Amino acid sequence: MNRSPASASVNIGFGVAATAAAASPFWAVYRSVDFLIMVAATIVIGGLLAGLSARFRWPSAVVVPAVIVVYFAFGVPLAIPDQALSRVLPTLGSESALATATVTSWKQLVTISVPVGSYQALLVPAFILVLLTIVITLVTALRSRRPELAVLPPVGLFVSAILLGATDALWPLIDALALLGLLIFWLLWFRWRRRTMSIHSLAEQSGVAVETPGERRLAGLGTVLSALLILVIAGAVGTAATILVPTTVPRNVVRTHVVQPFNPRDYPSPLVGFRRYLEPANAKTPLFTVRGLGDVRHVRIATLDTYDGVVYSVGSGNAASGSFTRVPYRLDQAGVNGERVSLNVTISGYRGVWVPSDGQLQQVRFTGDDAAALSNAFFYNDTTGTSAVTRPLGSGDAYTLDAVVKPERTAAQLGTAMPGDAALPRVSVVPDELVSTLQDYAGSATTPGAKLAAALKALAKNGYISHGIGDEPVSRSGHSADRITQLLTDVPMIGDQEQYAVTAALMARQLGFPARVVFGFALPKGQETSSSVTFTGADVSAWIEVQTRADGWVSVDPNPPVRPIPKKQPDTPRQISRPQTMVQPPKDETVKPPEEAPPSHVDDNPDTMSGLVAILLAVLAIAGWSLLGLAILAAPFLAVIAAKLRRRVLRRRAATSIDRITGGWREFADTAVDYGYEAAPTATRLELAEVVGGMPPLVLASAADRAVFSPTAPKPEEADAVWQAVRDLRTELGSRRTRWQRLRAAVSLRSFAGYRGSQARKKGER
Repeated sequence: MNRSPASASVNIGFGVAATAAAASPFWAVYRSVDFLIMVAATIVIGGLLAGLSARFRWPSAVVVPAVIVVYFAFGVPLAIPDQALSRVLPTLGSESALATATVTSWKQLVTISVPVGSYQALLVPAFILVLLTIVITLVTALRSRRPELAVLPPVGLFVSAILLGATDALWPLIDALALLGLLIFWLLWFRWRRRTMSIHSLAEQSGVAVETPGERRLAGLGTVLSALLILVIAGAVGTAATILVPTTVPRNVVRTHVVQPFNPRDYPSPLVGFRRYLEPANAKTPLFTVRGLGDVRHVRIATLDTYDGVVYSVGSGNAASGSFTRVPYRLDQAGVNGERVSLNVTISGYRGVWVPSDGQLQQVRFTGDDAAALSNAFFYNDTTGTSAVTRPLGSGDAYTLDAVVKPERTAAQLGTAMPGDAALPRVSVVPDELVSTLQDYAGSATTPGAKLAAALKALAKNGYISHGIGDEPVSRSGHSADRITQLLTDVPMIGDQEQYAVTAALMARQLGFPARVVFGFALPKGQETSSSVTFTGADVSAWIEVQTRADGWVSVDPNPPVRPIPKKQPDTPRQISRPQTMVQPPKDETVKPPEEAPPSHVDDNPDTMSGLVAILLAVLAIAGWSLLGLAILAAPFLAVIAAKLRRRVLRRRAATSIDRITGGWREFADTAVDYGYEAAPTATRLELAEVVGGMPPLVLASAADRAVFSPTAPKPEEADAVWQAVRDLRTELGSRRTRWQRLRAAVSLRSFAGYRGSQARKKGER
C-alpha cells in the first residue's frame, strides 16, 4: 500500500473517528466530562504513539513496552483523576491504585449502578480499551500489509462497550450506523487506493492510459453510491424494526448475568422479625438517631414486593427489585417526585444488613473509623429504594444520606387515582377471604381508585391494633395466607402493622395497583420532629407504597388507629360466604311455548369469522415479515444488478459514436469477466476475444479497434451495429450456462474491478 503522507493522514483520520464512534456506547455508563476528556486525550496520545512507531519502524518489542509506559504515565490523571495531584500529577499511591484497578475494576464496573462518572477507578476499563484500540488500529492501518484489518479493533471496542454497558442504551441505532458508515467508507478507501495503484502500475508497464479521468470519477461515484445505498437500507431496516418491534426487555449484557455480591434472598425477610422489636427487652432500646427528618415521619428498612403465601420478601428470581448494585458517587433522581432531604444517621442498638434510609437515594457518605469498609460494602436497589451492606451495621457507624422522599397520601386522596404500570413479581397465593372481603368493602364504587380508597377506609375502621404482648389481646404474629384469613374472619379484627400492611398491599394488587409493603420505623402520631429523633424498638411499623398513574409511587398508611379493643365474639363470627337457604323456591308453573322448528338458514358464526380474520391477519403478518426479510437479503444483489444496468445505459447513450462503440466493447468485456473468462490485465481486445472463443467476438474486437484507431469518426449506424452485436453475444454467453450460473454472473462484482482490456487511448492518441 501507498505510505504517502496524504494516505497516512486519511488513515489516521478514519482510525480516530472509528475509535471515538466505537467508544460511544460507554457514554450511558459514565455520562461525565471526565469520560469525554479521557477518550479525547487517550486517542491523541495513542495516535501519536502509533505515528511514531510507523515513522521510525519500531518493532513490536518496542511498541508493547511503549504502550505500558504510556498507560502508567497517563492512566492516573485520565482514569483516576481524583487521586492525582491537582488532577494532573500521579503519586506512588495512585500508581498502585491504577495497577490494582487494572485487574479489579472490570467486575466493579458491572456490579455498580450507572452512570458512574469518574467514581473511584471505574474509568480504567474504558481507558484500557480505548488506548489499545487506537494503537492497534493505527499501527495496522499504517504498517500492515493488510491495512483493511484495522477495522477490526473498533468493532471489538464497540462490542466490549455494549457488553460492559448499561441495560438501557441511549442511541443504539445512531451509534451502530455511525460506526458502520465509517468502517464501510474506510474499507472503500483501502480498495480505492489498491485499485489506483494497480492502474498506475499497469499504465507504467503498458505505456498506455488504462483508465481515463472520467472513468475513474465514474467508478468512484458508483462506489460511494453503493456504500450510501447500504447505509440507507441498514438505517431504514433498523428504524422500521425499532418502531414495529420495540424491545420490551433490557439489554442482555454482562451486568445482567454477573453474580451480585449482595443477594437479598440469602437473608430472611426483615418483616419476619417484626415482633422481635416489640419484646419488652427491645421495645425501649435506642436503635438509631436521625437528624434532618423535617416533615418525614418514616424511616425505611426495606421494601418488600414478593409474596408467596408465607412471607413477603425483597425481590424474587430475576425481578429488578432483587438486583442490588454498588452505588457511584451520586445518583441522578431529578425525575423523582418528592421532598429532597438530607438525613444524618447514627447507629446505636440496631444490627443488620439493611440500612435505615428513606426515599430514592441520591448520595450516601459514611463517616467514622469504618467509613471506607462500609462504602465498599454498600449496595442499593433503585427499583425499591432499599439499601444494604454486606458488612452488618453496628454501634458507632454513621452516615449522611441525601434522598428524595415519596409523597404520602391518605386513603381519601386515592379515590380518583388510576393504577400505574410498574411490573412486580406475581402474587402466587391470595386468600379467598381477602377477595370476598374486598368485594364487600368496595361496595358500589366503580373505579379502581374509589374501590381502593373504600377498602382502606373499611380496613382502618374495622381493625384494631394488638401485638399480642403482655396484657394485650391475643394476636398471632406472621403474615402468611392463613394469618391474613384469620385477620379478616375474626370479630373484632385484631392484628398489627405486619398483617394490615400485607392485607392492604394484596387488596391493592387485586384492584390492579402495583403495591408493595415497606418495613421500617415511624414516629408516633402527635410527636414533633425535632433536630434529632431517636427511634426505639417500639417505633417499628409497616405501611404500603402504591403506584398511581399521576403521582408515581406514593406512601399510604393503612393501619387502624390505636384504640381500645372490644371483647372478642367467638359465637358470632363474621360470615364470609352466604349460607344456603332452606326455603324451596316456588314451582315454576309458567306454560312453556311450543318449540319452534330450527331455522332453515343458520347465520354465520361471528366467532368463526373473527377466528378466520385472526388467522388471515397472522398469515399476512408472517408473509409481510418474510417478504421484508427477503428484501433485506436481496437488497445488495439488487443494488449490483441496478448498478450494472445503469452502467450499460450510460455506455449505450454516450454522446459520440466512438464512445458508444468503445462502451459496447467494454460491456461485452465486463460480461465475459462476470462469466469467468480470465485474461491478462494487459490483454488486447483480440486476445480477450480469443479467450472467449468464436468468430463473433473477434469481429466485435476488430470493429472496436477499427473505430478507435481510424482517422475518421465512425457513423452512428456503426455504433448501432456494435451494440446489436453486443446484445447477441451476451445472449449467446448466457445460453451456454445454467440458470444458476447466469444468476451468479448477474450479481458478480468482478467486472467492477476486473478486465479493462486495451481500452481506447486518449483522444490525442486515437
